[in-house]
This record gives sequence, structure tokens and C-alpha cells, in this order.
Amino acid sequence: MIADNVYAELQLEQILKTIATLEHRISERFPGSGLSRVAVQLHHIGKGTGEVLLRARRPNWLVRGVAGAAIILVIALVIALGVYVASHSGQLRPSDAPALSFWGTFLSAAESAVQNVVFLALALWFLFTLEMRLKRRVALRELHRIRSIVHIVDMHQLTKDPERLLEGPRTPSSPDRGLTRFELSRYLDYCTELLSLSSKLAALHVQHLNDPVVLEAVSDIEVLAANLSNKIWQKIVVLDNTARLAEPG
Repeated sequence: MIADNVYAELQLEQILKTIATLEHRISERFPGSGLSRVAVQLHHIGKGTGEVLLRARRPNWLVRGVAGAAIILVIALVIALGVYVASHSGQLRPSDAPALSFWGTFLSAAESAVQNVVFLALALWFLFTLEMRLKRRVALRELHRIRSIVHIVDMHQLTKDPERLLEGPRTPSSPDRGLTRFELSRYLDYCTELLSLSSKLAALHVQHLNDPVVLEAVSDIEVLAANLSNKIWQKIVVLDNTARLAEPG
């Protein structure tokens, strides 16, 4: 059963191992590059993800205890308030007062009862979802860090265009384009791997946390990373086509 679970869900340890390997590959190919430091930062975020996932999977007994006690207190207060209203509304009977006064008292008591039910429902909803909302806040904070990594990777590949292989005049503001065709291809490929691994780290947060808000945030990161990867792969295709054209006929 344990062996089956390894291939049935994402494993943080394997993702961290892959990120560490990619970090070494980038550092060996491009020593001291900004992209290698991005990989280091992604690995750092991944290592902190373990504690977040553990907290998401295990119950928070402190929050549950406080919420349970508060639920009992709220129910007791609402019941006491309802008894108080009912006892006072019963002081006025149809035989003691005109019918209009009786129905006015009855409607006032009914309105108060409805308000109590609404208040009770809102209070119970707030307390029952307290633990999930706390876990959601922690997950969204981590997902925000991963989304920032995705945007940083996009910034690093922004000036790595295949057009640099075409001869043309440079301007004082032209970016540094000292990479060969092979190095440029590897650099872009590393960017796609970083984007993919960022998506996998994000997906871990909904593997054991069934929350629609977190799921939507993870989906947004996956779509963003996929769109950026497609843009990068278009550059890689242009590089491959340029290499074929450069080969002697």
C-alpha cells in the first residue's frame, strides 16, 4: 500500500530532490547566475512547505476546542434569550388585551426568534469554519511566494530571445547577450523546469486540503506557469529552426 501511494500522489521529498538537482545543474552550467539563485530560493520555499502541509493534514485541537466551547456558549445564550422573549411575550394573552395588541406582540416575538436563528447560524458557521480558514490563510501565503517565483523566472527569460542570433547593431541599452545557441537553449530549458516544479509545489497544497479558495489559487499558478512555459518553448523551437538553417546543406 505504501509503494502504491508513492505513485498515486505527489511526494514533497522527490520534488525537493529534483529541485536540488536542477539547482546544481544550473550552477554548473551558469555559475553565479541569477537563475541559479532563483532555484535556491525555490528549494528554500519547498523545504518550508513540509511544515505547512503537516499542519494542513493534522487537526488543530486547540482551535477545535475553543470553537466547540464557543459553540456551546452561543447556543446556550440563544436558548436563554429565546426563553426570556417567550416568557415575556406570554404575559399578554388574547383575553387580557385586544386582538391587535396580541398579534403585535406575537409578531414581535416571531421577529426576535428569526433574528436569533440567523445569529445562531452565522455564529455556528464562523466557528465551524475557523480551523479551515486558518489553514487557508497559511496555504495562500505560501502560494503567494510560489507565484512570485514564477514571475521572477519569467523576468529572467525575458531578454533571452532567439533574435540575438541574428546579426544587427547594438544600442547602449541592449541587454547582455553573450550566450551561445546551445547555452541559450539550455537556459530556456532550465526556466521551463523551474516553472514546472513551481507548479508541483503549489499542487501539494490541495492534495490534502479540500478548500475551494486554495484550489482556485493553485489553478491560477498552474495556468500562469503553463502559459509562460509555452512562451518559452516557442523560443526554443525558433532556436532549433535557426540551428537547422545554419547547418550546411
